[in-house]
Amino acid sequence: MSRFVESKESDDEFHDALAEVHLHDETNLSSGTTSEGSNNTARNSSHLKTNEEIIEEITRQEEDFKLPDECEENDDKNTEQDKDVSNELSKLFTDDVDVEVLREQEKKLSPEQLQQNKEESDRMKLKANELFKTDEALSAIEIYTNALHICPTTYTKERAILYGNRAAAKIKLDSKKSALDDCTKAIELWPDYVRAIIRRAKLCESEDRLEDALADYQRVCELEPSHKEAREAVSRLPEQINERNERLKTEMLSKLKDLGNMFLKPFGLSTNNFQMQQDPTTGSYSVNFQQNPR
Repeated sequence: MSRFVESKESDDEFHDALAEVHLHDETNLSSGTTSEGSNNTARNSSHLKTNEEIIEEITRQEEDFKLPDECEENDDKNTEQDKDVSNELSKLFTDDVDVEVLREQEKKLSPEQLQQNKEESDRMKLKANELFKTDEALSAIEIYTNALHICPTTYTKERAILYGNRAAAKIKLDSKKSALDDCTKAIELWPDYVRAIIRRAKLCESEDRLEDALADYQRVCELEPSHKEAREAVSRLPEQINERNERLKTEMLSKLKDLGNMFLKPFGLSTNNFQMQQDPTTGSYSVNFQQNPR
């Protein structure tokens, strides 16, 4: 169950994209529920249609005596196109802003030019926000990135929100690792950016980085003690962390036992011949050998 649910408050004057899209989502909640089923049906229909097209293509090849090489050439072209798209996505998510280079460039600009760049980055951000709201996440990411390339480095909050909004768009494309990196950059620029901290906490939790998630939720509680979602997570996560650690410990001991049995078997022994007892006072363990274990 996804935990990427945004709160209603926007990031004051900076027009955070997720604050705007939340109101849009509430307006379309009822229609979204109805369309969900039809979307699933449409997807299933699309899948069946694809299978039918494949069958028709095979039949047509047999009827027209098409050579297999023609089909292989088409497949190669499609494969190359898929690779190109994949490379573009990879480049978009890996190419980032070199802040040091940006600072050097800014030294050559006048105050008026820097102000113009700031205003242009604001316009680009608003345009990307609109694309985000219409589910054009990939285009939004590209524009947020371009805005980061011109927004002056002295405007740390504005740059933080560009990173935060870009993270939200990447989440829509399920690029969690890259989104988490953007959240971290946003928080470095604006340590009290609650929305970015919450977003990073959810990403960490989805990746089973529960300790990191708990730390972020605790930070949110410090900044906004009444934050319901963060308070609930701070109460819930410690028990989950303990349960996970116990499960991991059990799995580790089981693997160690299997390894021990493999080495002891040639000597007619097993790990059952060795009993571990914990000292209730110190918590340390002692190992006792038993010739004939029960």
